[in-house]
Amino acid sequence: MKLAVPTETRPGERRVSVVPDVAKRLVGVGWEVVVQSGAGHEAAFPDAAYAAVGASLAADAAACYRGASAVARVQPLTKEEASLVDDRTVVLSFLQPAASVDALGVLAAKQASVFSFDLLPRISRAQSMDALSSQATVSGYRAGLAAATHLGRFFPMLMTAAGTVPPAKVLVMGVGVAGLQSIATARRLGAVVRAYDVRAAAKEEAESLGATFVDLGVTAEGTGGYARELSPEELDRQRDALAAEVAAADVVITTAAVPGRKAPVLVTAAMVDGMAEGSVLIDLAADSGGNCEVTEAGAEVVRGGVTVVGLANPAASMPTHASFLFARNVLNLLALMVRDGEVAPDWDDEIVTGTCVLREGTPVHGPTAELLGSGGGGKAEP
Repeated sequence: MKLAVPTETRPGERRVSVVPDVAKRLVGVGWEVVVQSGAGHEAAFPDAAYAAVGASLAADAAACYRGASAVARVQPLTKEEASLVDDRTVVLSFLQPAASVDALGVLAAKQASVFSFDLLPRISRAQSMDALSSQATVSGYRAGLAAATHLGRFFPMLMTAAGTVPPAKVLVMGVGVAGLQSIATARRLGAVVRAYDVRAAAKEEAESLGATFVDLGVTAEGTGGYARELSPEELDRQRDALAAEVAAADVVITTAAVPGRKAPVLVTAAMVDGMAEGSVLIDLAADSGGNCEVTEAGAEVVRGGVTVVGLANPAASMPTHASFLFARNVLNLLALMVRDGEVAPDWDDEIVTGTCVLREGTPVHGPTAELLGSGGGGKAEP
């Protein structure tokens, strides 16, 4: 069993899929772990740390992939990288099929089995493999810090000889894992926090962290703990009700996402115009289109004195702990891919089948099958 850990090649990506501690564990259960030289450098994991735990170092990507029975990546492979993978290899990563059609075509021809953390079933047994949640924890924390950095005011209330400074008012929109971590971070910094989510079940979670839950009368409970997509009429009602909340906030942090779809626009340009000068909006959904109409991924847009920050790939800005958490997710998912000392996915396991995009080259994920021209697939879109 040989696991390839290549260097991430997406611009700005600083994470690594396996850290030395996890490499040590994998070596201990029979894996040969091969790490491309420099793969962990940006995350503060030097080559020497991997060598010290029994991992091998490869000079380049081709040497890293050669002979590997499994590949672990954070970002999906490019077409060129996929061409370096051996036949019938198992590939684990985050994957956006629509953006990876060429690479998936190459991997299908190689009869590879491809698994995406994006598709992990929302069941209790899968929590230790839930990379979406582990990376959202990092993103939510970074969003809170980014808000405090960009706001030209204090977050906490301060009582000084020169007078009392009131606390910042923060509105968090979307109370999933990232939203909860944003709430917790803003509260630790001393802000007064209000939170909104279309899922009524989020109320108790938000309040447990000290936020006041905003009830706008629009709910959209979905399956698997996610929100469903709102209808155009519901979106209009939601935006009308949110306008006053947004205008009253010093900071707005948006985290709303619908898996597999463009992020819903919650904050319109008109709503940004209604915010006070000096206010800040942090958009964690920038990579999937943004929750704010003004958002530009990876950029800061100033409109009428309001700063809109589109955080692109926020987890990569905290690569050490983000990699540490992701590597634990990889370790736990890989355990389902091994049988009797060989790489052999357990196709009777709902986690294995739930995360699978290609099974030995055959598309088993509906949207992927359509993209590859197979006209269907064995699994509907989650």
